[in-house]
Amino acid sequence: MSITIDPPPPEPTAAERVRSVLARAISLSLTTAEQSYDLLAMHRVSATGGITLHPLPGSPLTAQVTAAPRGSLAALLEFTDVAPTATRDRVRARVTLSGWLAPATSEDGAHLRLDLARAALRTASGSVEVGIDELALAESDPLAVEEGAMLTHFADAHDDMVADLLRLAGRRLPQGIVRALPYALDRYGVTLRCEYATHHRDLRVPFPAPVHDAAAAGRSIRRLINSHDRRHHPHSAPR
Repeated sequence: MSITIDPPPPEPTAAERVRSVLARAISLSLTTAEQSYDLLAMHRVSATGGITLHPLPGSPLTAQVTAAPRGSLAALLEFTDVAPTATRDRVRARVTLSGWLAPATSEDGAHLRLDLARAALRTASGSVEVGIDELALAESDPLAVEEGAMLTHFADAHDDMVADLLRLAGRRLPQGIVRALPYALDRYGVTLRCEYATHHRDLRVPFPAPVHDAAAAGRSIRRLINSHDRRHHPHSAPR
């Protein structure tokens, strides 16, 4: 269950979320009719979201594609998006891409190209299919690549600010929180995972305006806290 501070803020679209997962992923799982592979640091994502794989020339995957009828191999790729902080239920999303792998060459040398047929995003809210054209036109969130380092630093060095953000929810957030940690961050806001004894809830705190880099995100978080402090403690000094 999620709690959002009113008014309901904008959030990245499903296509943008897929592009963000792809942008920060360093590994993937690949399944064909005959074999499964776990690939680490062997893929690249183009500006339009295209996927290329770069296995070793003599690898089983390369041999399987080379031997496939009509020169292409049906494949399913899965990317798992895991929260960088040690929260409960850390898997935030799974992205599934299906299509055909085919040999290709470029200035980077020989590789395998995924001819995409279908894309899907699965989160705690459910599963949704993302159109191929929509995916090509979307961009990853500007904070996607830096999000992990930012959230880890936030959790390790600013637990006081986490507590300050919790206070923004007021009575809308039930009492009894055992632990709260930063869970997600994008240009529209920050999400805290609030853990209770037997369950958890997510608190979405929207920024006053979309941000486009890490420095702006930090300023927005401080602005939210200072604005709350001024309303409730008019004589407190800004942080």
